[in-house]
Amino acid sequence: MEHEIIHKLTPEQEELEKKKAELAVLETELAEKELNLVTFQAELSSFENEYMRVIGIRYTELDRIEAQIEEYIAFLESDRDFKPSLELKKLYREVAKKIHPDLATDDEERQRRQELMAEANIAYENGNLEKLKSILQDWENSPESIKGEGISFELIRIIRQIAQSRDRLKSIQLEITTLEQTELFQLKTKIIEAEKVGQDLLADMANELDKQINSAMKKLKELKTKFG
Repeated sequence: MEHEIIHKLTPEQEELEKKKAELAVLETELAEKELNLVTFQAELSSFENEYMRVIGIRYTELDRIEAQIEEYIAFLESDRDFKPSLELKKLYREVAKKIHPDLATDDEERQRRQELMAEANIAYENGNLEKLKSILQDWENSPESIKGEGISFELIRIIRQIAQSRDRLKSIQLEITTLEQTELFQLKTKIIEAEKVGQDLLADMANELDKQINSAMKKLKELKTKFG
């Protein structure tokens, strides 16, 4: 009578299989949440475009603010004297040493490293020490930073992927909550509710702004006439 040989998994192998299953569930949930977020952002962006087409064009305040922003940026660029501290230089070297694209083992990893280096370069140019620290810490905690073969190394990478997925899920929820608290989303909600009772709130707002613009133009004309 033949006996089948049953290969029993080691504790590490069992744990790895559990973590793989856990990661698979998280990745499915994450894909759905990412879709929800992108859809939400697209719908809000579409509404914003319509709002700017109907209402935004009537506001001249934006031009004034943008002009001030341009002046401020021009002033900063002309007056800026870049003097990086020794700590900033040291930290940048450490970041470059660990995440430089030339250290990549495949195209996907190279792309990731290039993006991080671009962020690090901007942070360095802006003297942003905290951002550099954050980039370095995120890399050191990432699955990509774990090199090596075998169950132990794979298990560590899977655990870190799980942690990243959980963090991203929290981040997505925070992004959605933040968007829901914006004035733009609140206005969109009001307009949708108004449409249910046959009211075009956007058109009403445009008409009111037109009245204000006409009134202001009339006053300006009177002042021009008064002062010649």
